[in-house]
Amino acid sequence: SPQTVEVEVPRPDEAERLRFLRATRDAAWYAATSDIPVERLAQLMSGLTRIQLRQIISSVDERGGRLDAKALREQKKAVIEAECYGLLEYVESRFGLDMVSGHEGVKARLRRAADAILAGRLQGVPMGYLIAGPVGSAKTFLVNCFTGDIGFPCVKFLNFRSQWQGATEGNLEKILKVLHAMWPVGVIIDEADAFLGDRNQQGDSGTSNRVFAALASFMGNTEYRGKIVWFLITSRPDLLPVDLKRQGRAEEHLALFYPQTLEEHDALFRIMLSKSGVTTDATSIAQVTDDPSGLSGADIEAILARALLSAQAGPDGRPLTPVPVLKAAFDDFIPATSALERELQILAAVQECTSREVLPEPYRSMDRNVVFARLNEL
Repeated sequence: SPQTVEVEVPRPDEAERLRFLRATRDAAWYAATSDIPVERLAQLMSGLTRIQLRQIISSVDERGGRLDAKALREQKKAVIEAECYGLLEYVESRFGLDMVSGHEGVKARLRRAADAILAGRLQGVPMGYLIAGPVGSAKTFLVNCFTGDIGFPCVKFLNFRSQWQGATEGNLEKILKVLHAMWPVGVIIDEADAFLGDRNQQGDSGTSNRVFAALASFMGNTEYRGKIVWFLITSRPDLLPVDLKRQGRAEEHLALFYPQTLEEHDALFRIMLSKSGVTTDATSIAQVTDDPSGLSGADIEAILARALLSAQAGPDGRPLTPVPVLKAAFDDFIPATSALERELQILAAVQECTSREVLPEPYRSMDRNVVFARLNEL
């Protein structure tokens, strides 16, 4: 019918959520059942519909427990993932940036942004971050740890593309509306160069071009500064279209690298021992390998996993890994990627980085023309 019009029912804002929560339960219920004041609940329940708000409140009565921060987080995660089933993953990290070894310049910049967001100073917060670096340089781990410090929820894009005509655009529209209603929120896109594509893709009747245009337009909306923060993670930033890397979208380009000094390798080794649950007498990486240069965090974690297979149970039941076993695992290890491929990814990160502060000294003083020429050669 030509008289048919589409009417959008918007999700409730903070004031509407507060009125609904007060209308659903009285003040005595919140005092007796919730560890969180109703005003704070209205803030933390951003992105939810009234039905979802009622579902969370009712679940507290059904379980007979209390509504604390952990319960609210679990409930909100469940309803958002159920609504965007297969499209978004709610990301929560057990770690903070203190768990990340090295990368001090990058961590300092992220901490400044987190402090500004928590203080409400949103104008100076980047619209998004491009996190580049060679494979195994802890790009994804760094972003996940940052979500533990940032003070608001983060989601990760899953595969929203569909074989059915029009379904891909519909899925993306649904995701963007949820993000708009959820703010403040962080959005993580891993392997961004392969996931996002560009405006010149062919073979799907223009679907990929329309998806790219919609995402680029949404990312560039400055009304979302400090409210929706994008994290594009890739080891090949040179393959990302410039439309997404420009200022106003992924503004901060931060580069991560492998440890440069023995002290940095030692710090990374100790953190990986803690993360992997390895119990050993080794206190320095120099005790288990003569040359740790070129080893990434992922390499060290993989070596420790191999050593655990040969470990014996200690008195406390935890695997006990002697120094000779660790040394044998390090001696046996061969990196899965070639030296030239790693050099290409490192130089691509150097070329892309927008801050001298975060570059290690060997790369900070390199001539950009030399870097560009070597990139083309590789």
